[in-house]
Amino acid sequence: MNWDDMAVVGRIARAHGNRGQVIVNPETDFPEQRFRPGAEIFVQRDGAAAPLTIAAVRFQHERPVLAIAGVESMDAAEALAGLELRVPVDTLAALPDGFFYRHDLVGCRVEVGSGNRIGTVREVEGTIGTSRLVVDGANGEILIPLAVDICRTIDVSGRRIVIEPPEGLLELNESRAGSRKS
Repeated sequence: MNWDDMAVVGRIARAHGNRGQVIVNPETDFPEQRFRPGAEIFVQRDGAAAPLTIAAVRFQHERPVLAIAGVESMDAAEALAGLELRVPVDTLAALPDGFFYRHDLVGCRVEVGSGNRIGTVREVEGTIGTSRLVVDGANGEILIPLAVDICRTIDVSGRRIVIEPPEGLLELNESRAGSRKS
């Protein structure tokens, strides 16, 4: 399985307790479905996708607390802290029209309605309600809120996002990039 072709569903925040459990910061709209006993998730080890099986789960403050098969000590759980959790794309649920997975947006070109190219989406940051596109532009990084009144057209199959930025948004990003020191 190719790590780069898998979808991110969370990140292990830290060990929890002394029995090998971990707390996960979910990056999925479906945490109850994704993090359930018997489910297989993957971490990257030695440059390859390595499977982990969820043995048990409970939720604490909307974050999953996972028991992972074979991880039975605090030390073993601490060794997983910071690791990204991914799943094969073909295991993702189908989404209704107008909804997109983050990985579907990465690599899309971003342009304004006139066709002028702004850049290419490198990643999508934030939480479900406050996501933003991180775009590699000609003059550096540009942050664009992923909001319906700004991102007017999202064409995943055409790998294109048309934006209508509010006045000053693109200039704000340029001045922010220009003020950074190396």
